[in-house]
Amino acid sequence: MLIAIATDGEYVSPHFGRCQTYTIVDIEDGKVKSKKEVKNPGHEPGVIPSFLHNHGAKCIVCGGMGSRAMGFFEELGIDRLTGVEGKVVDIITELVKGTLEGSESACTPGAGRGYGIEKSECDHAH
Repeated sequence: MLIAIATDGEYVSPHFGRCQTYTIVDIEDGKVKSKKEVKNPGHEPGVIPSFLHNHGAKCIVCGGMGSRAMGFFEELGIDRLTGVEGKVVDIITELVKGTLEGSESACTPGAGRGYGIEKSECDHAH
């Protein structure tokens, strides 16, 4: 299964749409078959879900994601695992073991401070 992890350097990005890259990992039979990084194509509504779908991703792992993006992923049949934080290498280990659990989104887009790429603050704990 191909899984995309929103990545900032060595860590899972708290902002799904604003990460630097996506680490795409192919996990099969409890092993990593392949791993590659692809550059974020840009934060525009619907672009990233389609981009990752075209790469074959069946799941997206990130810290935070808004409801609009969740809807786009749902339409494309891509599972979402939010509330994830830590080093990408550790997250991949948990994915291989089948022990990675998500939680509520780490950030809340909008919240009266603007929505989208122009938003300069996030509501998650830094």
